[in-house]
Amino acid sequence: MWVTAEEEAALIARAAREKVTVPNLLLTAALSEGSETPTQRKAAMAELMAIHTLLARVSNNVNQIARHANAGDEFPQDAKAALAYVREVAMRIDRAIEGLM
Repeated sequence: MWVTAEEEAALIARAAREKVTVPNLLLTAALSEGSETPTQRKAAMAELMAIHTLLARVSNNVNQIARHANAGDEFPQDAKAALAYVREVAMRIDRAIEGLM
């Protein structure tokens, strides 16, 4: 494939940013069904970061529930709500991943 010096420099820079080789970058672009804009990519990354934060919070709640249950105490009433929230976060993760595909 023939490209100008400027195009080659742009391809090399983009491949470096994406942490892939130039051939991999070109192949991925050629086989993708649509193109993702930088704004869409930033939005997807922001959503994944928000999900990461939610998952950390949920993780803490589940650990507290497990500690309480292992201590022999009654199962906490709010445990059902926490577990429902875990399911909600899991579905949000699935939707975010589907959005990136």
